[in-house]
Amino acid sequence: MAIIGNIIKGFIEARDTLSSEGNPVEEQQKVLQELLEKAKDTRFGEHYNFDSILASENIQKTFAENVPYFDYNKISNEWWNHIMKGGGDVTWPGNPDFFALSSGTTGKKSKRIPVTEDMISSIKRAGIKQVYALSNFDMPSDFFEKEIMMLGSSTDLKERNGRKEGEISGISASNIPFWFKKYYKPGEEIARIDDWDERVLTIAKEAKNWDIGALSGIPSWMELMLKKVIEYHNVDHIHEIWPNLQVYTSGGVAFDPYEKSFNALLGKPIQIIDTYLASEGFMAFQSRPDTNAMKLITDNGIYFEFVPFKPEYINPDGSLVAHAPSLTLEEVEEDEDYVLIISTVSGAWRYVIGDTIAFTDVDRAEIKITGRTKFFLNTVGSQLSVNKLNDAVKHLEEELNIKIPEYTLCAKRFDDGFYHSWYLGSDQSLNSSKTAEILDTYLKQANKNYKVARSKALEGVKVAFVPQNVFAEWSGANKKKGGQVKMERVMGEEKFREWEAFVSQEL
Repeated sequence: MAIIGNIIKGFIEARDTLSSEGNPVEEQQKVLQELLEKAKDTRFGEHYNFDSILASENIQKTFAENVPYFDYNKISNEWWNHIMKGGGDVTWPGNPDFFALSSGTTGKKSKRIPVTEDMISSIKRAGIKQVYALSNFDMPSDFFEKEIMMLGSSTDLKERNGRKEGEISGISASNIPFWFKKYYKPGEEIARIDDWDERVLTIAKEAKNWDIGALSGIPSWMELMLKKVIEYHNVDHIHEIWPNLQVYTSGGVAFDPYEKSFNALLGKPIQIIDTYLASEGFMAFQSRPDTNAMKLITDNGIYFEFVPFKPEYINPDGSLVAHAPSLTLEEVEEDEDYVLIISTVSGAWRYVIGDTIAFTDVDRAEIKITGRTKFFLNTVGSQLSVNKLNDAVKHLEEELNIKIPEYTLCAKRFDDGFYHSWYLGSDQSLNSSKTAEILDTYLKQANKNYKVARSKALEGVKVAFVPQNVFAEWSGANKKKGGQVKMERVMGEEKFREWEAFVSQEL
């Protein structure tokens, strides 16, 4: 009998019953006021006159009118570089002990994003909120006694100028509460292994010694880890190793493209719970089972703004034009794509995180991630965002009975004009011409702008199949395997030439 599990489940359910739902709009107004008040005496707060903003009649409006948008390069060059050189009270009171390294989906050079004690506390609170939300999923009592496999980056953080650096998953795992260590796998020793392949092999060797009930990590790397465990033990699916596996907490990217290939590794269905944890903070999680949308955490040190995702507001490099209008949570509409803007307890201000989202339920503040601003494919007017590309790949999987967990493409100029040149990551390989025809037909039916582009400058679609592991090796060669690293869904022509040269060497 799961005595401890019954106690934990009972506590979670009782706590959920006693707690009341807050008003997301009011919570966001309060968060912005608290952020401004705490940071008003920093160099940033004095420069942008936070005192004056706080004294205004409409703080949200005045804030948007007086503080510009910042992407990473702008805020790093103008402000965060002073922190890296040892300055304090720059964009947030004090001096951060950690920097999150993030190459994300672009570039080989790591970004360094400050992680303050306030942000670490915010991430912990968000994690606790997510645990409490499990009461909505009606998990069995014994689930709360099982171990949790958190597959992130190495927790062996590096020292640099007196601070520790690493990916946010590694920083978070190195700061887990003492009471959680009993449940945490792969454990502190294995988690410190920096080499991804070595760490995954070690996990595979130890896998049978653990009773895993939940997984947490980015889908692409989680899949590769599960495959390694299955291969090492020569079994058909992961439930032969971890029979009590019941939950997978996904994060970082949309799960849809991985759904078919991920489910093929299971012996029985499990509960998928989406989360939105980025280097800049823990922003949302799926709080109920009858949706795959995520609830924004509106009372936890992050203030959100939303810019309509329209071509006239986006520069060619994916940044926002200065005059792009921002909306508050009170002003957004459902089923519209928005560029997400955040201000946080780590001293990010009106920061363009690079993701696009859409609201599925405004009253509940529930969202889905729809893509990346830099992955907006509009070279020849086709206006395709990543969610539309994901839908097309999912259609391919259904039509051809194939698994395609990874892909990338480019609007590439050939001798006879522009084509959308796709590389599909799959261990199955089908007729490329037929696949291109299915893709083209689907996109013309699903997107009117694509259909118009096909009648003008866009000549068509080209398709090439490559093994799934090529995508992982590309990430390893250009950034680093594992952790928060994600594959570029859309590339510019220069990057695409590098990709094609890499593929030709791998095949």
